[in-house]
Amino acid sequence: MHLTPPARWTTIILAALGGYLTRLAFPDPGWWAGAYIGVGLLYLALRRDSARWNALVGLVWGLACFAPMITWANDAVGPVPWIALSVLEALFVAGFGAAWAWARRGHAVWRSGWWQLLTFVVLWVGVEELRSAQPFGGFPWGRLAFSQADSLLASYAWLGGTPLLSAVVVAVGVLLARAVLAGLDVRLGRTLAALGALVAIGVGSLLVPLDTSAETGSLRVGAVQGNVPEPGQLDAFGQRRQVLDNHANGTHALLDEVEPGWLDLVLWPENGTDIDPQVDAEAAAIIDEAAVAVGAPMLVGTVEYPESGGRYNTAVLWEPGEGVVATYSKQHPAPFAEYVPMRDVARLFSDAVDLVTADMLPGTEPGVVPVESERLGRTVVVGDVICFEVAYDALVRESVREGGELLVVQTNNASFGWSDESTQQLAMSRLRAIEHGRSTVQISTVGVSAVIAPNGTVVDRTELFTADRMVATVPLRTSLSPAAAAGEWPALAFDALAVWVVLAGMVGAARLRRDDRTEPAA
Repeated sequence: MHLTPPARWTTIILAALGGYLTRLAFPDPGWWAGAYIGVGLLYLALRRDSARWNALVGLVWGLACFAPMITWANDAVGPVPWIALSVLEALFVAGFGAAWAWARRGHAVWRSGWWQLLTFVVLWVGVEELRSAQPFGGFPWGRLAFSQADSLLASYAWLGGTPLLSAVVVAVGVLLARAVLAGLDVRLGRTLAALGALVAIGVGSLLVPLDTSAETGSLRVGAVQGNVPEPGQLDAFGQRRQVLDNHANGTHALLDEVEPGWLDLVLWPENGTDIDPQVDAEAAAIIDEAAVAVGAPMLVGTVEYPESGGRYNTAVLWEPGEGVVATYSKQHPAPFAEYVPMRDVARLFSDAVDLVTADMLPGTEPGVVPVESERLGRTVVVGDVICFEVAYDALVRESVREGGELLVVQTNNASFGWSDESTQQLAMSRLRAIEHGRSTVQISTVGVSAVIAPNGTVVDRTELFTADRMVATVPLRTSLSPAAAAGEWPALAFDALAVWVVLAGMVGAARLRRDDRTEPAA
């Protein structure tokens, strides 16, 4: 008995179901096992030998996954940008479907289920890396690794970062599909082999050490979520002043939990003050009063407007009674949200681009902030990324390799309303904690904020659109995980292999008659 590829209408149904199940693997609800089933269904849907048809199948899977995942884009900027971004990301999956059809046609891959497994994994991760970098710096949201914060497999991020974890997720999905195919084809040996490989992957994840102990002492941290008057309403000067006051009041409220001088560092979110305290004396006085009262330096999210034009999304380290002693400016502004490339062209599709009146400029320095700790008697290096930067491997890795002993993710989720954007971002922060073995604090204007242990466990968290605060003693660490030490090499290896398998498949296909390609190995 040998199974034939499914009918065309069946492949579309499988793709749509698989894409939506994969979306459900991400918060919320975060049913992480849905990613395995979703990938497995995509593998089954792509068994036909037509690059054009497989591209359509991939497009359907991508739309079913990305459109419901990023509905927060509709909340923030409207339906046209949301639909455009969903289609763009789905087109990458369409490209994957076509590339899979070409790569599989090589003789070795066509005749071997195990080679198909490896090729499928390599291609998927290669496409993920591509869409994480292009166009306009890429959009890494929805990488399969980011669905696994609660999964046992998350520990693989410590070994090889998000490329390896995504690869493992894809491998599990394909193995599940191959076990189903072998079972339907009554091939007991192949069924047991696929199930055995799944068990090996699970056992391997348990053998990965995730150390949470302090290596260079601990830092006493307070984090302030001040909240905003209304979701999405941060433009008027009066609103900006209210947000500043909210965070200042939240800082004073920390004294209900700790004595003055007990904290080593207070964290404010991105846009904790949209009034630059370096040029506005009143804002500076409010911030300094809070810092003096709590007796600790404060990492404050603000904006800077250089005389040359534009603006910077900046975090400033404010020493009590002294002012700004260090800064970090966001290196990766979000295109079409924080700056508008090709503004005249973009305006043809949506006048929402004109809401961005001053394009954000990219910072040029790594995300590290040196904090002098009198209690520890030394300088503690804090790794800092701002908002969507947490999704970009290189930026987080750079802050760790530059000495970051603690990771801070400053973010502002106000414009995304009650959507899942904040919890999806929290899942990324948890994966970064695991990947680099660092305590991580995600602090938002409106939530969700959280304190995360180096193994990804959430120690404390807040809810959306509430004024809240967190106090925690977090372990500091300096050792580099294998993922951090390897740097960009795992991603580059997947990229190179992805190109190679497609080219090899194209060359190999020329040596086979089409009749030999109608049914791939089961």
